[in-house]
Amino acid sequence: MMQAEYTEISPAKINLFLKIISKRDDGYHNLRTGVTLINLYDEVSAQKSSEFNVKYTGEFAPPNNVFKDCIVEKIFSKFNIVKPQYCFTIKKNIPVQSGLGSASSNAAAIIRILKKLDYTETKTINFSEIGADVPLFVANQDSLVRGIGDITIKQLFPKYYFLLIKPIQNCSTKEMYNAVDINDLKFDLNLDTDEISEFDMGNDFEVIADRKYPEISTLLKFMRSFSEVIFSRLTGSGSCIYSAFDKKDSAEKALDIFKERFPDHWAAVVENNFL
Repeated sequence: MMQAEYTEISPAKINLFLKIISKRDDGYHNLRTGVTLINLYDEVSAQKSSEFNVKYTGEFAPPNNVFKDCIVEKIFSKFNIVKPQYCFTIKKNIPVQSGLGSASSNAAAIIRILKKLDYTETKTINFSEIGADVPLFVANQDSLVRGIGDITIKQLFPKYYFLLIKPIQNCSTKEMYNAVDINDLKFDLNLDTDEISEFDMGNDFEVIADRKYPEISTLLKFMRSFSEVIFSRLTGSGSCIYSAFDKKDSAEKALDIFKERFPDHWAAVVENNFL
């Protein structure tokens, strides 16, 4: 097997808080969220080939090697970029439809490889047009994210160890956003600044998940029951849930308790501030 010419890690993210600010005229929502990258990542490699191709491997590879609405293809089609004669292999270690941002992270990793291939088009791309989380992953740093994901402000978040779990139930991002009732959200627009405050807590999607997905509601209550947990939340629009701890052994003990109660669920201990 030939060695890949270019390799990039493609980390997952966790939303430490997420506030839905308003709905825009174009149908998108303005958000305010604190995002930290974690040491759970896909692996993206590129090898010279006779034609452009994308292959998936790993635990969370799609059936028949195809993702519906493939974000990788969108990079090239939306901006009329000529596809390179490379085979991109993406090892999928991050659960999909989980709120962990794997697709956007994959897109950002491929953009970094295109830069190495001297694709000057990457200098003029509006990354948020590919996906809301793509600018965050292109910046590749913990951030306060505002707008539709197009505003990223570097942040230094505390070190956490997370027990991260994946419910059996997947969450459709589109369905979650369609269920948002902006009248239920009473966010003070004066708080939508570049500074994080005590008002930045929780995840507004939890109310929707609680209503639409009983399993997520049950798991959130369980995750909040650990004795040393700092906080537990849904990440993104779901479906993954996490509990944050300040000690790794506390997170590992919580993992053992969780696996004993829910042996069929995917779960792992991960951490931020690892880059």
